[in-house]
Amino acid sequence: MEIDLDRLPDDPAILQHMLRDAVHQHGALHAENDKLRLLIQHLLRQQFGRRSEQLSPDQLQLRLEDLEQTVAENQAGQDAAAVRQGRRQAPPRRNHGALPEHLPRYEVLLDVACQDCPCCGGALHVIGELRTEQLDIVPAQLRVRVTRRPRYACRACEGCVVVAPAPERPIDGGMATEALVAHVVVSKFCDSLPLYRQAQMLAQLREFFDGRGDAA
Repeated sequence: MEIDLDRLPDDPAILQHMLRDAVHQHGALHAENDKLRLLIQHLLRQQFGRRSEQLSPDQLQLRLEDLEQTVAENQAGQDAAAVRQGRRQAPPRRNHGALPEHLPRYEVLLDVACQDCPCCGGALHVIGELRTEQLDIVPAQLRVRVTRRPRYACRACEGCVVVAPAPERPIDGGMATEALVAHVVVSKFCDSLPLYRQAQMLAQLREFFDGRGDAA
C-alpha cells in the first residue's frame, strides 16, 4: 500500500488502519526478503561451494519447502496475534482519496422503481442521496473532419469565382489530420508502439477500416 504523505486523511481511525496495514505489509516483505536471501545462499552454495557441500536439486527443493512452511507458520502466528489484540475484528477502511476535480464528470441516476412507501403506501420524498465516484475512460474514437469551403460567384459580371484557400495538410495528399499524425508519432516514439501494432489497434475500432486492417 502506497501512502501519500502530502494527502494524509484527518480521521484518526483511518490513520490507525493505514499504520496497521503498513506494519503488516512490512512484516510480510521482511519474511519474503528472508526467504529470498536464504534462496540466494543455497544457490551460491550449490554453484560455487565445495563438492562435499553442494546440494542436489532434490535437497534444494526440500530446503525451499521447509522455508516456505516456516514463513507460513510465522504469518499464521502474526494473524492470530492480531486477532487476539482485536485488530482484525473489523475490515480495514481503505482511503483511496478523491478523484481529481479537473476531470469531467457525468452522472448516472439509479432511482427506485416505486416511490410509494412499502409500509403504509404513502408518497416518498427525497431526504438525501448517496454519491460514489469511479474512474471511467472513453475509448479512442475515429472521426472524419469535413472541411467546407463555400464558393461565391458574381451574378453581375460572372467573371470570377471566390473561394477560401485550402488549408495546408501535414502530409501532401494525405487523409490524416494533424491530431492523427501527432497521435501516431507520440505512440511510436514515446510509447514504443510500432506502426503495425497501431494499425491493428485502429482496425479493432471497426469504424473506418471495416475489417481491412490497413491504413491505405
